[in-house]
Amino acid sequence: MKNIPDYKRIYTDLINERYPDKKEACKTILSKKTFSILDVIACSSILTNKEDESSLIFNQKHRFFDQQSIFEILSYQKKHGYNNAQLARHFKLSRNTIASWKKKFI
Repeated sequence: MKNIPDYKRIYTDLINERYPDKKEACKTILSKKTFSILDVIACSSILTNKEDESSLIFNQKHRFFDQQSIFEILSYQKKHGYNNAQLARHFKLSRNTIASWKKKFI
C-alpha cells in the first residue's frame, strides 16, 4: 500500500485548531468514511477565502491523486463539457496534467 496522507485527520485537526467557526460547513465532508482528493479540494475551498490568496492552506505541489480521483475529475470534465483549460482552472491544476492523465488513462 502506498503512503497516502491521512487527509481526514489533517483537516479535522486543522478545523478544530484554526477554524472552529467553519466546522459545521465541513461536517458532511469530514463525516465520510473514505476521504478522496476531491473532498480535500472541497474542504480546502471552504476554509480558504477567495480574497485571501496568501493564506492558502493546501500547497499545490504536494497534491496526490489516486486513480479513482483522476477518473472522477475526467468524468466531471465530460459531464460538464469542459475543455482541458476550463477543467484545470476549476480544480486548480495544470492543463498539462489533465492532458497527461487523458493520454495515460483514456
